[in-house]
Amino acid sequence: MNLTGWIVYNGYLPGTKFRDFAEWIQRAAANQGIRTTIYKNNHLLSCLTSDSVGLVDTETRPDFVVFLDKDIYLARQLELMGIRVFNHAEAIAASDDKIASYQVLAAHNFPVPKTVIAPKAFYNTGADTIDDYQKAVQLLGFPLIVKEAFGSFGEQVHLIHNQQELTDTIQQLQGRSFMMQEFIASSYGQDKRLHIVGNKVVAAMRRHSASDFRSNITTGGTMEAYQPTQEEERLAIATAKVIGADFAGVDLLIGPDGTPIICEINSNAHIRNLFDCTGINAADAMMAYIQQEMRHNHGRLADLP
Repeated sequence: MNLTGWIVYNGYLPGTKFRDFAEWIQRAAANQGIRTTIYKNNHLLSCLTSDSVGLVDTETRPDFVVFLDKDIYLARQLELMGIRVFNHAEAIAASDDKIASYQVLAAHNFPVPKTVIAPKAFYNTGADTIDDYQKAVQLLGFPLIVKEAFGSFGEQVHLIHNQQELTDTIQQLQGRSFMMQEFIASSYGQDKRLHIVGNKVVAAMRRHSASDFRSNITTGGTMEAYQPTQEEERLAIATAKVIGADFAGVDLLIGPDGTPIICEINSNAHIRNLFDCTGINAADAMMAYIQQEMRHNHGRLADLP
């Protein structure tokens, strides 16, 4: 079975980080004899008519797509065309929206920080709405975390120490989706990233910041290779599975008694830092998984009458 695939990344984001991610996947595919083509999402225009679902000016179709973006409409369009997308559009959507992630995880009794979802505001009225959040403050106490539903690299996460900071932050965020969470003080400036492929943790690292409550490398954190416990591995794998992800980066906070608490899941987790830290190229495992899944699905189709 000679597979062909597309690798899709966002063409509007600045820098070379996302192109680099795509090229890592392409090299891993080539090493396993799989021919792939890299596309920017803005070069694949979805087209809907009364009798077709397809792409503008694109006649060829791949066997599969590795989707390294959060353009959920495009991912869903490719699936409607009958193409296997890794990860599925719904898995990308569930991990991209952190509120939706926590709802799924809490509904399955996974360990998450105590969370209060901000009521929907369609635009920023400029009004002081702090009174709407007093019961949340009573429940969570200070300090607390305010986290936007959509964001990356820790940039949309705020540590709030008092009422005035909360008032100022809520006024800035009015019109956006966000939540308030208990602050896990025992995990200040540190977390653990476990990279999942299928039903396996292929690599893990511990991240630490001496100057910030966030441990993200982009905010100045450092990293070291880490061997997760069985409990952490089981939790991370189950987290990826419950949102339907084929592969994902699962970030775990450290609870007061050392037990893991889910911080977030990323369906498009970058793998260069993971490689620099651990020496493990997760792209190899990702492509081996895709090849196995495609062969399995091909075999099932061949068995149909």
